[in-house]
Amino acid sequence: MTTFLKAGIAAVVLAAGAPVALAAGDGPEIKKSSWNFGGIFGHFDEAQLQRGFLVYKEVCASCHGLKRVNFRNLVQKGGPMFPEESVKELAASWPNKVFDGPNDNGDIADRKGNIIKRPAKLSDPILGPYDNDQQARAAQNGALPPDLSLIARSRNVEYKGTVAYHPLSMARDIATGYQEGGADYIKALMTGYADQPPAYARNKAGQLVEVADKDVKDEKAVERCASISRGDAGAPDVCNKLQDGQYYNKYFPGGQIAMPSPLASPVAYQPNSGATSSIEQNAQDVAAFLSWTADPTLSERKSLGLGVLLYMLVTCVLLYIAKKRTWRAAH
Repeated sequence: MTTFLKAGIAAVVLAAGAPVALAAGDGPEIKKSSWNFGGIFGHFDEAQLQRGFLVYKEVCASCHGLKRVNFRNLVQKGGPMFPEESVKELAASWPNKVFDGPNDNGDIADRKGNIIKRPAKLSDPILGPYDNDQQARAAQNGALPPDLSLIARSRNVEYKGTVAYHPLSMARDIATGYQEGGADYIKALMTGYADQPPAYARNKAGQLVEVADKDVKDEKAVERCASISRGDAGAPDVCNKLQDGQYYNKYFPGGQIAMPSPLASPVAYQPNSGATSSIEQNAQDVAAFLSWTADPTLSERKSLGLGVLLYMLVTCVLLYIAKKRTWRAAH
């Protein structure tokens, strides 16, 4: 058996034993979308990033910050590339001011007890509405809104196929340079809300079977479940009800989330924005924007990588020609 074949078998065995990657879970499969920045040759679209920032500003900024992104980054090449003067005005008018540190007397608060703050500048981070985590939890009924700077890198889609096909799926993602799992997850989450959980009816074995809403004649005859725990060894399934203060989202683990639907209605775009505003389009644009905040040098990195590959290809050809000419007499 060759070393290559042994390595291939080992890869399959390791993939079959990876519980995290193969965990089926209860949520539906999140399908991969087409992104401008996807693939080996992909890059961020300036107009889409501008629309995505508008969605963040109008919807997400009321709870979430971007503390690892500075206002100046909105001007730089490879990003939204807003005009610098417009970003200066935006920073100065940003709702949450910047803590200015102790004054000349060493005070951190004025005589009225207010913390000393100043309007933001280009060099300042894009802060959320809360000064600290405790304040955020108090305002959100105990839930902590995460900072969104790196959210696209800390989330991913879950593989839902068979164990046998999983190595091939991994190989395809490697070949296509798939790194858009976070964007796919964010888009799905933003569009996965529903007014109520799906309806289920129990069969004679105690198993819960989903019933389409149009087929529900009597609400008392069905159970509304945010998620289902399947019974073991013939035990009946357990219906996990939607808890008070939670909202149903079919793509969120467990089916219930503390955040209400951020896109209950679409954010209006300018006529020359390059897209027609809709909830689906808003979700795609803000997902692209958050992918940029998590990897702002993606376009530059891909361009550099392609240049390096081209350089190595030319170098290999030249070295091969040089080798043939040098050793021609010896052969």
